Amino acid sequence: MKAAHLERVRAFFESITPESAARIDEIYAPDAYFKDPFNEVRGAAAIRRIFEHMFVQVREPRFVVRDVVAQGAEAFLTWDFRFRIPRLGGREQVVHGASHLKFGPDGRIQFHRDYWDVAEELYEKLPLLGTLMRWLKRRAAT
Repeated sequence: MKAAHLERVRAFFESITPESAARIDEIYAPDAYFKDPFNEVRGAAAIRRIFEHMFVQVREPRFVVRDVVAQGAEAFLTWDFRFRIPRLGGREQVVHGASHLKFGPDGRIQFHRDYWDVAEELYEKLPLLGTLMRWLKRRAAT
C-alpha cells in the first residue's frame, strides 16, 4: 500500500460530508466488506448507505484520526468520532474507536472493521439507559 492511499483515506474520513459520502466508491472497492457494532455489509453501495444514514441520525459528524499504523496492505487507525444529537441537548459527544483496514492493489479499501465499545461509548451517555448501564457496570465490578 502506498502512503498516498492511506492519506487519501484519512483525508476522506476527516472531512466527510453528505456529498463526499456519495463518492464512497472512490475509497472502497465495489465488493468491500464493512463491519461495525451495528452493521455488517458488503459492497460500496451498502457502505455508502451507512454513511448517508449517519448524517440523518446525528449532527456535525466528523472523525479525528489520532494514530495510524500501517504494514503492507493493511492499516490500523485510532480515531474519535465527534457528533451532536439535538434531542440529547446538542452537546458534543465523542466515541473513541479503531479501524482495521485492508487495501486492494488499486489502493481502495477491501476490508473495514471498526472496533468500539457500544456500552461505554454510546449507551452510557444516553439519559435513562446510561444510568442503568453505569449501575450494571458497577455491579459487575464488585
